[in-house]
Parts: sequence; structure tokens; C-alpha cells
Amino acid sequence: MTDDRYERGMGVRREVLGDAHVDAAVAGGSPLTADFQELITRYAWGEVWARPGLDRRTRSCITLTALVAGGHDHELALHLRAARRNGLGWDEIKEVLLQAAIYCGVPAANSAFAIARRVQEEEEGG
Repeated sequence: MTDDRYERGMGVRREVLGDAHVDAAVAGGSPLTADFQELITRYAWGEVWARPGLDRRTRSCITLTALVAGGHDHELALHLRAARRNGLGWDEIKEVLLQAAIYCGVPAANSAFAIARRVQEEEEGG
């Protein structure tokens, strides 16, 4: 099933996460996961990320903090790359993670900094 939200969501999802990630997610889908993929595309990307009230840089800051708070390390690297694509510099990401250390806990931020370091090294080719 496709509708305007799905198409808009797929566009935003590609812009934020990159074609390679989205293509891999779609290709790795199955009948079990297809409805979930459609749900997140339509609602997370086509509704929330597409809203005009916040810019993508701000949405990335919020998303990073929420992932740190929830201990969702498996999603953090993806959204660190998305934050970079949305224009956040490494100094800004550092500040987001420092803020998260205070409100989400030092152990969660410690893990987040380790993941950020790996992403930064990948980005810099090292």
C-alpha cells in the first residue's frame, strides 16, 4: 500500500539515512517485516520527520539523545551518520552526548561516545 505519506516518507528517509541504507533495509525485508517497514516509512519519516516545526539538525539532536537514553546502541551509529548528513559537526555531536551524559547517565554516554568514535573513524577513513 502506498500513499502520499509513504512516498514523502521514503524521500525523507533516503535524504536522512542515505540510499545505501534504505536500499539495504528494503532488500532485507520479508513478508514478516514489510508492514513494519511501511509503518515506519509512513509515520516516522512521512509524518514526524517531514513536519515543518523543527529542522533536521534539531530532530537529529533529539533522536541521538533518545537513542542514548533508551540504550539503543544498535541504532545509534545509523543516526550519528544521519546527524552528519543533516549538517551536525562532530563538536556539536560531542555536545549532544555530553548533555546526554547528565540526563541519561554516564554509562549510556560512555557507550555512545565509543560508537561515535567508531563512526568518526570510519568517516575519516581510519
